[in-house]
Amino acid sequence: MHLDGEQWRNAFDAFQTDAWRFEAQPTYTMPREAESVAAFLRGEPMPTGHNARWHERVREYVASGRRVGRVRIVRQPLTPYQKYQFAWGIPGNIRAGEDIRVLDVTHDDHGLPLTTTDWWMFDDARVVHLNFRTDGTQINRESVSGDTRPYREWKRLAQAASVPFAEYAKSAGGFQG
Repeated sequence: MHLDGEQWRNAFDAFQTDAWRFEAQPTYTMPREAESVAAFLRGEPMPTGHNARWHERVREYVASGRRVGRVRIVRQPLTPYQKYQFAWGIPGNIRAGEDIRVLDVTHDDHGLPLTTTDWWMFDDARVVHLNFRTDGTQINRESVSGDTRPYREWKRLAQAASVPFAEYAKSAGGFQG
């Protein structure tokens, strides 16, 4: 089943304890981010309130006792989009309460499925694929039925092999938000 718009928002908000993302695309080509990415690449300062809607949602989840996290997969060298994300996106997400870790797969895939599909897992029980074209354009969101054990194992592997964002950023030359 494909999830769009309000249907996606409702499915996302329904999690009880934990929302976790496997985020593996080198670039995301999202129309709503196009101007922000272009401004970053031009060297402009981050605008006040950047990504404020997501930050508000994360704060609400955390205040209600729920957790939101992800492991961001990267390969060296970082793409311009990843540099944008590390400088303008991730620090604010962390301040809002999201747990973000980074896993560099330049030399080892750690047994993870590195494809054109990212995914969210909710409460270790529901999985939604985020399907992308190779240019980073999202095709759709698709609810996955069936056994979630492989996803739970991939989550475990990704978390075990990754490092906190701050640690990665320091070793990668630092990123400020």
